[in-house]
Amino acid sequence: MSTALRIAHGAFGRVALLDMDYSLVRHAHPHCHVLLKVEGADTQFVVGDATCPLTDDTAVLVNGWLPHSYVHVPERPRTVILALYIEPEWLQIFRPGWAASGGPGFFGQPSGQVSPRIRRLAMDLSADMMTRPDCKKAHEQMLSDLMIAVIERFTPWKSFSNSIRDLGSGAGDWRIRRAVATIRSGTVDPESVGSWAKEAGLSRAHFFRLFESSIGAPPKVYMNVLRMERAVDLVLNRPQSLGDISSELGFAEPAHFTRFFRNHAGVSPSEFRNVSRLAS
Repeated sequence: MSTALRIAHGAFGRVALLDMDYSLVRHAHPHCHVLLKVEGADTQFVVGDATCPLTDDTAVLVNGWLPHSYVHVPERPRTVILALYIEPEWLQIFRPGWAASGGPGFFGQPSGQVSPRIRRLAMDLSADMMTRPDCKKAHEQMLSDLMIAVIERFTPWKSFSNSIRDLGSGAGDWRIRRAVATIRSGTVDPESVGSWAKEAGLSRAHFFRLFESSIGAPPKVYMNVLRMERAVDLVLNRPQSLGDISSELGFAEPAHFTRFFRNHAGVSPSEFRNVSRLAS
């Protein structure tokens, strides 16, 4: 099983140092998501339809809402991965146009060759998280240096508008906006997705294509993103038991919640919570 070595979280989002030997299901994040190898075997992710290597020299770069999965080859040794889940609102502090980091097109390619500076910054942040897990301010400063280096290398950031108004353009199809509002209400049965097509006056296939082209992820992946982000928030920031959290999220059994969480994060919710407390 994979192991969470360290987890840091704050206004920037979260950073996880993971010792991985466990594949992850196809999933997505509402973040600017960057994966960097720290040590161990070379490995790979599937981002969209592309298989992307994760090595000492290459990073995996995932745009917000883009489905991806981790593919662990059982015969290979474990890989220590620095996984960055960065909030667009935090990146906006550095440059207004970087609020676009939460959507499609921020990274032009799903992988790229890291510079010596990116490699050094990633290793320094990983080492400091291990030796000084409670030094939040230092870690956030190191993370900001790392993300600036990553964005300047891998995105056409100079072409992003600094106008907040421009970032809100392209509202999308009203039927999809209505479906998204229904999902975000938290009252949706995951098995009812197919009925939305009928309500929208579309065939099921057309509805699913329109949803994915508008949002960047299929409806069920989108629903799981929201459910997982809610789970992470509750596990990190609420005192209630994992059993209570499981019930609040609508899981029939705590074991189902544990499996869902592990399939998306690589580790169980109890381990995620316990390791994150090292940084408090």
